[in-house]
Amino acid sequence: MDIYYRNNLLVAVSEEDALWQQTTKELLAKSWKSSIGNAVKAYREETNWSTLVKEGAMALAVLILLIYGINRLFRLLLSKTLNPEAWYSKGIRVKNYQLVDPAQSAHVLQALIRLTKWVVIIILIYLALPVLFGIFPFTKDISDTLMGYVTTPLRKIGMAVWNYVPNFVTIVVLVIIFRYVLKFFRYLKTEIERGKLTIPGFYPDWANPTYQILRVLVMAFMLIVIFPYMPGSDSPVFKGVSVFLGVLFTFGSAGALGNIVAGLVLTYMRAFKIGDRVKVGEVTGDVIGKSLLVTRIRTIQNEIISIPNSTVMGTHTINYSSDAPVNGLIVHTTVTIGYDVPWRQVHDLLINAALATPMIEKDPTPYVLQTSLDDNYVSYRLNAFTKEPNRQAVIYSHLHANIQDIFSEAGVEIMSPHYSALRDGNATTIPKVN
Repeated sequence: MDIYYRNNLLVAVSEEDALWQQTTKELLAKSWKSSIGNAVKAYREETNWSTLVKEGAMALAVLILLIYGINRLFRLLLSKTLNPEAWYSKGIRVKNYQLVDPAQSAHVLQALIRLTKWVVIIILIYLALPVLFGIFPFTKDISDTLMGYVTTPLRKIGMAVWNYVPNFVTIVVLVIIFRYVLKFFRYLKTEIERGKLTIPGFYPDWANPTYQILRVLVMAFMLIVIFPYMPGSDSPVFKGVSVFLGVLFTFGSAGALGNIVAGLVLTYMRAFKIGDRVKVGEVTGDVIGKSLLVTRIRTIQNEIISIPNSTVMGTHTINYSSDAPVNGLIVHTTVTIGYDVPWRQVHDLLINAALATPMIEKDPTPYVLQTSLDDNYVSYRLNAFTKEPNRQAVIYSHLHANIQDIFSEAGVEIMSPHYSALRDGNATTIPKVN
């Protein structure tokens, strides 16, 4: 049986169709004819101009009401910004610096509210256009196109996020593993610094720099392992930026890398530590800071001098403090005495002056060396031990004062070539003791 509309064949009903529907061919044809007629009638009702105009007007009315409500809502928000007791009325301060004053903060907040209002209205209008175009049959393609502009990027983003989930889980697992590796190294560093863990040939002051080196290496290795799982790692732009940064770092940090390497070498050489009295080239003072780039020294004039580590490595360094706590540092000074004074008396006077000086050790006992026999005098060098290498200036000052006092009391003249050339042989340089 055939179903026609005017002279156009719509569908043919066979015995097999009726058999599958468990009915007769005549009843099945009548059922299909009724369904087709109802569908045509419903389509005509939905697409007549009165229905289309009514639905379009309703959609426009809803859109206008929504825009009106949004305007009222944001107008209310703008009125709230005029509240003098609001949190932003005092501006934004970063410690003692006024980053944004109250007027600027209110202006910025109002501008953000207005911008948000227009963004919401534009999005609402854009979403309403497919609905309006979808009402009319001849503009449904435009509606589908407009919706595709929104749904296609969202679908792509959703698929990209879903496909990236395995890589993201891999990155999270790797980060957790490397984090616990760093925790293990930090635990070892802490134990070595506290003296609870002892490794033969490994000093406690090496623990922190070694940990910092291992930390950098572990972090670099982690980035190398994670890099292939990062989004966009295969893109030419990402590779170009990586190469540019590598070249920039290589050429821009050549001097800094030299200082860093020198700083690491100085650390493992154990040439000095914080608080030591050292002499680096022509600079003498106490070490107050060591970093990978510079060494900072405070001189006895309270000057802070920063010396690049590469310069420290390129010159000789004298450490006055490294052996002082155990064996003591020898402070020494030279005096010249004429041949008319017995050398044993000079030795005793110098040793007594040293023993009377604060911060000079009694044991080992100070001693005197005769360093030269000149034309008019003998050079005597006094050597004394101290365990206060950072107080050398004070020690030398007291020692020289004691030598002058004790030699004056004993009536022994401290001579020099200048005196031998200028004196007439009658006056002496021994001051009168009151």
